[in-house]
Amino acid sequence: MSKLYNLALDEEMTRSARYALLPTYSEQVPTVADQLDENLGELGTGRGFKSYLGMLAGKEVLVVSSGVGGPSISTVVHELTILGVDTILRIGTTGAIQEDVHVGEMIVASGSMRLDGASANYAPVEYPAISDHRILGALEEAAAGLGLNAHTGISATTDTFYPGQERYSQEGRHVIERFRGSMRELKRLGVLCYDMETAPLLVQAGCLGVRAGCVMGVVVNRLIHESVDITQRGEIEDNAVKVAVAAMKSLIA
Repeated sequence: MSKLYNLALDEEMTRSARYALLPTYSEQVPTVADQLDENLGELGTGRGFKSYLGMLAGKEVLVVSSGVGGPSISTVVHELTILGVDTILRIGTTGAIQEDVHVGEMIVASGSMRLDGASANYAPVEYPAISDHRILGALEEAAAGLGLNAHTGISATTDTFYPGQERYSQEGRHVIERFRGSMRELKRLGVLCYDMETAPLLVQAGCLGVRAGCVMGVVVNRLIHESVDITQRGEIEDNAVKVAVAAMKSLIA
C-alpha cells in the first residue's frame, strides 16, 4: 500500500502494529515511546502528526500524536485502522467539574457526551460513545497498581476549548447563550470533566470495529479556579502516560 495521506505511514513502516498510544501533542510522542520496553525511533511527521514505533511485551506499538479536537483525532484514528490497528488508548489532560475529583488524579472515560461535531460524521447522535470494557478494566487496574486515584465516568466532549466549555474571557464575552450555565448542568448530571477528543474516538472505535479508551490526568478543578499550575502539569501528564503504558501492556498480555 502507498503511504497514507495524513500520517505518511504504511504497513511496512509500522510493521503491521495492532496497538497505538495517542498523546495529544507531537512533542509528547518521543517521551511516551521512551516508556515502552524499547523505543525503535521516529517514523516521521505527516501533516504535523508525529509517529514513533516501539516494543511492549513483545509486540509493536505505535505512538502517534492525535492533535487537538475531534477533526484531528478522527483523522488519526481512521488512518490507524486502515493500517490494521485494533487497540487504541488516548492519553490526555482535563479539567474536572465535580468536587470530589482532585488535581493530580486520573479520569478513565467510560463514555462521553457527544457535544462535538466530528463524531456525527461517523454515526447519528443516538449512537453511544462508550469505551471498550476490557480497556476500562485495564486502565483502572493500571492506575491502582501505580497508587493513583482514578475516577471512572462520563466526560463531555466539545468542539471548542473556550465557549463550548463555558470559559469566559476577561470581559465575559464570547460565550453564547446556549452554553451559559452549561457547566452547572453537566455537573448536576454527574459528568466528571470536559475534553475535546474522547467522543469521536469512542464512536469511531464502535463503528470501525476496534477497541478504544482514554485516560486523562486532572490538571485543574474548574469549580475552584481556572488556572492550571504549570509546576504540577508535567508530573500529571507523566502519570497518565504510565497508566496508559501499563494498561496497554496488560491488554497485549
